[in-house]
Amino acid sequence: MAHLTPAEFDRLERAVVEGRRVAVVRGGRELVVFPTRLHLRDGREVLDAVHPVTGDALSLRIDDLDRVEVIPR
Repeated sequence: MAHLTPAEFDRLERAVVEGRRVAVVRGGRELVVFPTRLHLRDGREVLDAVHPVTGDALSLRIDDLDRVEVIPR
């Protein structure tokens, strides 16, 4: 379960605004996505994103992720 610090949330929010890629790990599998929105749904933080290859829309609950990392430019 990902527990993001306030600084990590700031970096994630900045990645959404700047359109930067984010690597997420869930169930041991890593996925790189373009985040589009960070919001609350039913009291849980959700990262909406787009898969860069398929264009599929994804909704990822932050607390279901093992790790979240903003990819540097």
